[in-house]
Amino acid sequence: MTFSIVARSADGESWGVAVASKFLAVGSAVPAAVAGVGAIATQADANVAYKGLALSHLDEGANASIALQRLLEEDPGRDHRQVGIVDLDGGAATHTGQACLDWAGGESGEGYAIQGNVLTGAEVVEAMQSAWLSSDPDQPLARRLMLALAAGDEAGGDRRGRQSAALLVVREGAGYGGGDDIAVDLRVDDHSDPIPELARLLDLNDLYLTASTEDEKVPVTPEIAAELAAFATTQGQRDFHAWVGTENYEMRVDPDLDWIDQKILDIVRALDPGSNS
Repeated sequence: MTFSIVARSADGESWGVAVASKFLAVGSAVPAAVAGVGAIATQADANVAYKGLALSHLDEGANASIALQRLLEEDPGRDHRQVGIVDLDGGAATHTGQACLDWAGGESGEGYAIQGNVLTGAEVVEAMQSAWLSSDPDQPLARRLMLALAAGDEAGGDRRGRQSAALLVVREGAGYGGGDDIAVDLRVDDHSDPIPELARLLDLNDLYLTASTEDEKVPVTPEIAAELAAFATTQGQRDFHAWVGTENYEMRVDPDLDWIDQKILDIVRALDPGSNS
């Protein structure tokens, strides 16, 4: 009833899952990942206990294939399960139980596992695999996962229709303020076209919850500092950092105002036509 991709980034620093289904809140059941450990998708007649068990096996040193083997050996319902796992080193494994509803199947390769059930056909998994393999490996993992998910949807996706989608990506220190490993954790729980909506949320996630890259940072000169201070006054704020906090742009402005993200500077100048451009 679901199609998903589990993958590790080419640089070996991120792990993630993208999933879509004609199922309410698929993100609550299918994906799990821990930075420096691996990622898993559990679906079909999903055994949600697989998530903690698989990550525990991986954390103890098992590779994806061994972790999957252990899950299946311990589960009498294995014939109804579908699972994809990627481990620390990019090893991947996928399983489709013989009792899963047609069309059901999967493919795996270095760094990825793709699987789906109750699909319009094998072309869904094939399209996802092609999109993954042809995407730029230097792109952020979240973007590559979204490309694969969209390709599966365009190829037919879940034959029952569309309802929900989710994206989970982890990387050491990637969370808000660097406090955890959650780089992306987005869900569209009930929507007529969930994958484009998920893509829209990913754009917002990048703006609000992703730290600026070095290329995006603009040094704050005395002239820019004066511009930002004047802008804050026009916005009724005591200083520029107060405006940043109000708008939730903390991840993209230096606490000491040594730099500002180009996107935020563009937003400031769009809101204040009288500022420098």
